[in-house]
Amino acid sequence: MDIREEFLKFFESKNHQRVASAPLVPEDATLLFNNAGMVPFKSIFTGEVPTPSNPRATSCQTCLRAGGKHNDLENVGHTARHHTFFEMLGNFSFGDYFKEEVIDYSWEFITEVLELPVEKLWVTVHESDDEAEKLWQKHVPLERIMRLGDEDNFWSMGDTGPCGPCSEIFYDQGKEHFNGPEDKMGGEGDRFLEIWNLVFMQYEVKEKGGERIPLAKPSIDTGMGLERVVAIKEGALSNYGSSLFMPIIRKVEELIGKEYEYESGASYRVIADHIRTAVFLLSQGINFSNEGRGYVLRRILRRAVRHGYLLGFRKPFMYKLVDTLVSIMGKEYAYLSEKSDAVKEQIELEEARFFKTIESGIALFEDELENTKDVFSGEVAFKLYDTFGFPLDLTEDMLKSHNLKLDADKFDSLMNEQRTRAKAAWKGSGDADTHGDFKVLLENFGENTFVGYEFTSHSGEVQALLDADFKITGSLTEGEKGWVLLDITPFYAESGGQVGDTGELEGFAKVLDTKKFFGLNLSQIEVTKELKVSTVVDSHVDISRQEITKHHSATHLLHAVLFDVLGDHISQAGSLNEANRLRFDFSHPKALEHSELAEIEQRVNAIIARGIDAKTEVMDIDRARESGAKAQFGEKYGDDVRVVSFEDASIELCGGVHVGNTASIGSFIITKESGVSAGVRRIEAVVGRAAYEHFCEQRMLLKQVESEVKNLDVIAGINRLKSTIEELKVEVKEAQESAKVEITASEINGVAVVVEEYPNGDIKEKIDELKNQNDKLCAMLFQVKGDKVLIAAGVKDANAKAGDWIKQIAPILGGGGGGRPDFAQAGGKDKTKLPEAKEASLKFITEALS
Repeated sequence: MDIREEFLKFFESKNHQRVASAPLVPEDATLLFNNAGMVPFKSIFTGEVPTPSNPRATSCQTCLRAGGKHNDLENVGHTARHHTFFEMLGNFSFGDYFKEEVIDYSWEFITEVLELPVEKLWVTVHESDDEAEKLWQKHVPLERIMRLGDEDNFWSMGDTGPCGPCSEIFYDQGKEHFNGPEDKMGGEGDRFLEIWNLVFMQYEVKEKGGERIPLAKPSIDTGMGLERVVAIKEGALSNYGSSLFMPIIRKVEELIGKEYEYESGASYRVIADHIRTAVFLLSQGINFSNEGRGYVLRRILRRAVRHGYLLGFRKPFMYKLVDTLVSIMGKEYAYLSEKSDAVKEQIELEEARFFKTIESGIALFEDELENTKDVFSGEVAFKLYDTFGFPLDLTEDMLKSHNLKLDADKFDSLMNEQRTRAKAAWKGSGDADTHGDFKVLLENFGENTFVGYEFTSHSGEVQALLDADFKITGSLTEGEKGWVLLDITPFYAESGGQVGDTGELEGFAKVLDTKKFFGLNLSQIEVTKELKVSTVVDSHVDISRQEITKHHSATHLLHAVLFDVLGDHISQAGSLNEANRLRFDFSHPKALEHSELAEIEQRVNAIIARGIDAKTEVMDIDRARESGAKAQFGEKYGDDVRVVSFEDASIELCGGVHVGNTASIGSFIITKESGVSAGVRRIEAVVGRAAYEHFCEQRMLLKQVESEVKNLDVIAGINRLKSTIEELKVEVKEAQESAKVEITASEINGVAVVVEEYPNGDIKEKIDELKNQNDKLCAMLFQVKGDKVLIAAGVKDANAKAGDWIKQIAPILGGGGGGRPDFAQAGGKDKTKLPEAKEASLKFITEALS
């Protein structure tokens, strides 16, 4: 049974609108990821946007919980149900049906479609919800209905906003499988498994701790975990035993050559869960990085690799699981198949980097081990965790073989400090942070009309004005900044990488920027003459729009050429189109060669030179995809989409503004190619007027170089300078050679011993040289640099440790340092104590070797 499809079809039969899964990155910028099925509908539930024409919806939403309040990461693999990535089946009513209907619908689906045994189903309701209990008695005996308090059966978005009691449906997995003291309804055991949560959104809290006020239009939000239902239908007592996970676990078994056993198989389960998360995030355009969502992705993949290390993997293996995952989920999410080759490359590169890091971490572990008697340093354990990505259980596992304990209190203290810093660092931004009542504007006026494709000037009526804090106002006075809603606007709102238009409202205001808020096209203005609502104004887009469109169209051509030159694994990862430059980010595993950049630049210019007319069509989304139009993942597309094409050269879904003919673009010059993050490259380029200005700057630079080398033939001038530099290097080397001090070694019990001042040269290199000259060596060299003294010690095949030696001597010079048993370095602040330090050094090593 395809449970996803059966669920969606069932609720479509109940007049629900099927809604496709939103991307894992939500529009709500206060959230790191979509962590529940209702998140894409949040603005409807909160009343920020009007209720849609069909007040019923159903979806199978991909969700991720790996950061923030809802974080299941540390439990994954150690329980039967926790996941980072999961799918949430849901049905929603926006002020339409309520408790009776949703209870009837859920019971019908569970018993008639899923055909779950009625005698195994239990229900919980809120302790105050007599109505829900009575409605459930139509389907379930009273003895299988349990009342619970706020902690279990009351739901809210936060301290304020919509909230209400909920009712949960449980499935009894059988006392023959689970018979512990917590395996009871309301207990913490796994016998009674929650499969569906029905939220009755009937109150609103206006302020923290305030009264629950009944909503005029109560709503419904439900969530059923697909993984749990699949496991139940397949008779698996753990989600990981179902067909959604076992093929991945079997592939891990095949790769490592070890059989999976449930009791000791946590690492297999972590890997099976985390590959799902990594592949979905990468396929949706999130890339490995050291901050934000990219950091969460990196942490998840590295956590899986660490568990692979525990199983015995010593080289990349996660990328080999991608095809298995695609075979399980590629039918429902076609983009997984489309992006699989690029995703495998990115994962393999990240794995290879981390396996090197693991080796470095083990070296740190072993160094600290030498200094440990009974308790291993909590600081080092935290550094292994924070810098090298070692989980605490991996460090503890390595310590067990040495019968050592860990300073867990220090580790926990440092972890708590890090969590506090991380919590303070995460701040949301975007639409959710504004205070204006956009719902009022939408209800009163609806989305305004954009005519900027055809016009750069147009008259329009001021429908609404907002001040700088997005509060609706009747007028803005001279010098004030705010936002204007025009009924008809030629100003393009920032989206799809193209910056928002600037310009003027003739005689009234400068237009500083244009953005979209909940579908409303608003221009930010600085008023030059008092502006009031209902005023009719003439709007003029700034001439810079011409240069912006050139860069935007050039970006489309670049995108197409990258496919031809580098391969169809290319996936757009971001773009920016301004009046003076373009920036295009794309997935690619390595830096581009000079020859590749030259070919890309040449091909784009060749397309420009063909003078191809732009063609814009509005068509349904299916026809657009069939035409081969490229789409950006995560962009919202309606049933009808705008397709921009330049004959056979480029075709993309795009709402932006473009040139009428490629010849208008002028020249295309790549100015920089660089890495953004693992597996993501960036090309920066200029066209049009900016390309001419770039040419002028380069010409001026060339003139300056000619002047500096005093030669019109720049290459000849540079060669002459290089020759002079080489001559000077020889002179410097000869001077250094003449200044070198001959160092001779004395012998103590068969070991060559050197304690000398070395005035010039690299003292580390000198110690390496002495090691090469002697079979057994203990050497300490001192070098005065201004008022400071550098110290280096080296030991080879002798009964002494360089680190211990230097720790004894450095304090004499007012300094400190340390290092490995074979080499150590330090610095001192008091050069006047150098004779005393040399004497002490010789005494120490003599006693050590005697």
